[in-house]
Amino acid sequence: MPRFFVNPEQIQADNIVIYGDDVKHISKVLRLKSGDKITICNRQGTDYECIIKSIGKENINAEILSYHLSETEPNVKITLFQALTKSDKMDLIIQKAVEVGIHKIVPVITERTVIKIEDEKRQSTKLTRWQKISESAAKQSQRGIVPEVTPIVTLKEAIHTTEKMDLKVIAYEKETHNHLRNILRDFDGETVGIFIGPEGGFDESEIDIAREHGIIPITLGKRILRTETAGLFLGSIMMYEMGEV
Repeated sequence: MPRFFVNPEQIQADNIVIYGDDVKHISKVLRLKSGDKITICNRQGTDYECIIKSIGKENINAEILSYHLSETEPNVKITLFQALTKSDKMDLIIQKAVEVGIHKIVPVITERTVIKIEDEKRQSTKLTRWQKISESAAKQSQRGIVPEVTPIVTLKEAIHTTEKMDLKVIAYEKETHNHLRNILRDFDGETVGIFIGPEGGFDESEIDIAREHGIIPITLGKRILRTETAGLFLGSIMMYEMGEV
């Protein structure tokens, strides 16, 4: 069944109003009509099973038939702190992170980050694009939320946001002893932060700072993974080990 996201204020009693780009997608691309059923999510984990009542040029009215908590959201909330990389790679990382079940994506500037986005207008354009990619991936993968892609932050700023997280790990190619499976063996928390470095990896001084803030360096195995692969790899393993697959 086609799936769409709306803001909570678009839900009124037993009716939901859809507007924006989804109106054209529903009427022109999917060619849905009055009487067709769709699923609408409030971006906060509740799914509404609806029937289309009317289709206008600027909005669509749908009647709520039933609603329930989304069954696709993981119990554990994983935040991906991803070092900035080239645009096409970042697009792929965000798309796949959402599909895997990541709760939030935080773009991070590190010591070896090649891409620098200093212009605020350019950054705003990037964030708008990334959020659209997140929403598109959330629709495709039947998510109950649209994972937020936050504004770009420095590594130090990112680290300070993890203070209350139950578990924090950072992928480091020079780490050989800390394996994720061992760390997760006794884990029963609800929030996790995972840090993925840029193409050149994290600087050793950055790993030291991470350690000082309780972030555990871990190995991802004997092979060196590309930055666009590492987050997907680590997120997938976490979902499996936590019984979310």
